[in-house]
Amino acid sequence: MSAVLSILVIDENHIRASIIEAGLREAGHQRVSVVHDVKAVAQRIGEIAPDVIIIDLENPNRDTLEHFFSLSKAVQRPIAMFVDRSDGTMIDKAVQAGVSAYVVDGMKKERIKPIMDMAIARFNAFARLERELEQAKGELEDRKIIEKAKGILMKTRGLSEPEAYQLLRTSAMNRNQRLIDIAQSLITASELLGPNQ
Repeated sequence: MSAVLSILVIDENHIRASIIEAGLREAGHQRVSVVHDVKAVAQRIGEIAPDVIIIDLENPNRDTLEHFFSLSKAVQRPIAMFVDRSDGTMIDKAVQAGVSAYVVDGMKKERIKPIMDMAIARFNAFARLERELEQAKGELEDRKIIEKAKGILMKTRGLSEPEAYQLLRTSAMNRNQRLIDIAQSLITASELLGPNQ
């Protein structure tokens, strides 16, 4: 997130939008854009490329909420959503869609900034968890590949597990390549040579 945030406010109600905008400007945010036409919101998001999106839906119907939930999944930005009424199903869908803050009946000017800050913090925490999960999955996949390559060396060259690992490591260092790349190359070569190697 940049220090100077670009904030997009989406609200069909001009009065409510001006309350949100005033709350943001009083909190020191000057890059605030307001969109009143919810039908053209996807295009405006593309044009503005906001850091944070605040959506205020006075009395949303299910179709409107579904539209904004699908939008939330697509834009990958912190989103704070204000609604006047809701139910458990809509709250669950908001969470699944990645809405960072879903506030029911709490749209007051002085609450806008703290809620937006919380939405940003939750979005960043969730993004960090996703990165860590992807990294862990990648490391697990790499480990499987290295184990398979060690198995091939143990079987074909009669090496112990530490010897097979050391051979992979030495080969990687000598070729100035990553261990995982050497392991993958060995597996590919073994598959090409087939069972009668």
